[in-house]
Amino acid sequence: MTWKDAIKDYQYFLKIERGLSHNSISAYRRDILKLMNFLEEQHVAISPVEIGTDLIERFVYTSSKTIAPRSQARMISGLRNFFDYLIFEDYRKENPTDLLETPKIGRKLPDTLSENEINQIISQIDLSKPQGERNRAMMETLYSCGLRVTEMIELKISDLFFDEGFIRVIGKGNKQRFVPINSYMIKLIETYKDHVRAMIKVQKGYEDTLFLNRRGKQLSRNMVFMVLRDLTSKAGIDKTVSPHTLRHSFATHLLENGADLRAIQQMLGHESITTTEIYMHLDKSHLKMVVEKFHPRK
Repeated sequence: MTWKDAIKDYQYFLKIERGLSHNSISAYRRDILKLMNFLEEQHVAISPVEIGTDLIERFVYTSSKTIAPRSQARMISGLRNFFDYLIFEDYRKENPTDLLETPKIGRKLPDTLSENEINQIISQIDLSKPQGERNRAMMETLYSCGLRVTEMIELKISDLFFDEGFIRVIGKGNKQRFVPINSYMIKLIETYKDHVRAMIKVQKGYEDTLFLNRRGKQLSRNMVFMVLRDLTSKAGIDKTVSPHTLRHSFATHLLENGADLRAIQQMLGHESITTTEIYMHLDKSHLKMVVEKFHPRK
């Protein structure tokens, strides 16, 4: 089995069997390609079925000189999943990454914005331009519903259940969840949909896509990043802000205002409550308030 054949089969497995998104599959593929390129540079001709721990250790050691520990840990995890797949398909008996030591990394707390900073960013949107209404609806959707950027750009008109007060979101692993949406957000989306989107010549295949670019196609992730980066700069906010920052801010503000952690988990689409618990570390004053309010020995 060649590396190219193994990568091709693995991508198919990730898409069909695990239902991963295109971006997740691309990330897994990059990890394997880095190993494959390393072997070529070292003039080592060995298949993914035959490669052992020693070669992978050399690859990881070489990579550690140029990438951060967190990226290194993610890369090792990606390779481990790949070799687990080869074992699952009976191509190998053991996983050569099992003995690799993953670098110790602390839990990274997500960056957040204050409510005032979010208002500052959104206030920079020029509503005199057609894309202004779209951009306001997009940014408010990211923040008010806590969506990932991919979930937002792939949102369909058929996913809007405004009468019930929910939107349907297709998250990681093609998992479906329903997220509450308030009347203010409904008004923003309907204004964009009925008065701006209705004027765009929609390209074939994108008739049900909610947020469109000026050519009538689905927006790219990069476009959303660029729009938000421009708004943040105009607002004079000296922080590295991404669409994910709005998602983190959504969860943090809910928690600070007394929302239940399980409810936040469901709205974010986290498979494990452990992932959501990271927000408990953001605001120690909130934790202090909870103890003072609810503990019987206050």
